[in-house]
Amino acid sequence: MVDVTSLSRGLAARITGHALTFVARFITAARADWKGIEPVARQRIYYANHVSNADMPMIWSVLPAHLRRQTRPVAAADYWLKTPLRAFAGRDVFRAVLIHRNPEDRAEDEDPLETILEAIDAGDSLIIFPEGGRNMSDAPLLPFKSGIYNIGHARPDVDLVPTWIANLNEIMPKGEIIPLPLICTVTFGAPLHVASGEAKDDFLDRAADALVALAPEEARAEAPQEAPQ
Repeated sequence: MVDVTSLSRGLAARITGHALTFVARFITAARADWKGIEPVARQRIYYANHVSNADMPMIWSVLPAHLRRQTRPVAAADYWLKTPLRAFAGRDVFRAVLIHRNPEDRAEDEDPLETILEAIDAGDSLIIFPEGGRNMSDAPLLPFKSGIYNIGHARPDVDLVPTWIANLNEIMPKGEIIPLPLICTVTFGAPLHVASGEAKDDFLDRAADALVALAPEEARAEAPQEAPQ
């Protein structure tokens, strides 16, 4: 028997996804700059800097349609499940891999890393933010959490693609309701992999350096040298 409700939600999600992509590109003139990699159908993990709640939709919207369909953001369940509208966007439109950040909110057998690896093993590409939260400082990046290393170590054949989002925080400054007419560029760099025997902190430094290297010259500064233990 056909599940009409499921079909209706799927159609609504596709229409909403197309609308969000159009709006994001219209407001920000967003464009993708493929500097170190080509937009081909290959499983990848796009790891990006994080300054705004719009970061994830911006990356998602600039991907070509054939890549967007197979790419899922890893996102905070407490944010995306807070309201019915967010839940629809997170689960149905973006098909996010939802992670409970607070261990107390997780099921007894829930392991965030295993949830992410299950999505990878299902063939999905992912969008992640290794800083763990929005960067409100003047530094280009916050120290990376260990998650990106753990993922890369567990699935060493999957490309880890540095992805720098430029100008998004200037387009919508804090406290403003009207976007400023600036171009948002999402730059994709050459992929990384965790090398055999590579130490966690060495890889986190290397991954952060590769990401900052994609930033506009005026935004560059010394990346954090010490990752949290």
